[in-house]
Amino acid sequence: MRMHRGSSNAPGAAPPRAETLPLSASGRTATVLLVVARAGREERLSVTVPVGARIRDALERAGLAPEGCAVLLGDRSLPLDEPVEADASFTVLLAFSGG
Repeated sequence: MRMHRGSSNAPGAAPPRAETLPLSASGRTATVLLVVARAGREERLSVTVPVGARIRDALERAGLAPEGCAVLLGDRSLPLDEPVEADASFTVLLAFSGG
């Protein structure tokens, strides 16, 4: 029994046209600025994450331990599992000492 595989597989048929994916098909990203407050000074870390990634993911990408951080947006504390939907800037307070 011969299976039909479509006309594009017929001998002498032209190969199918290459298609370009629309921009919406490519993964959107967001730039997250993490302002880390450290003993009277600030350290600014910028990371890029996929839209929908969690704040926890941004902290990990910046080399910070999420469970040892408090993340603020203005004066409001944010949960580490809050998704990042667009470019954002967060204040990060380290909740533990390194030694």
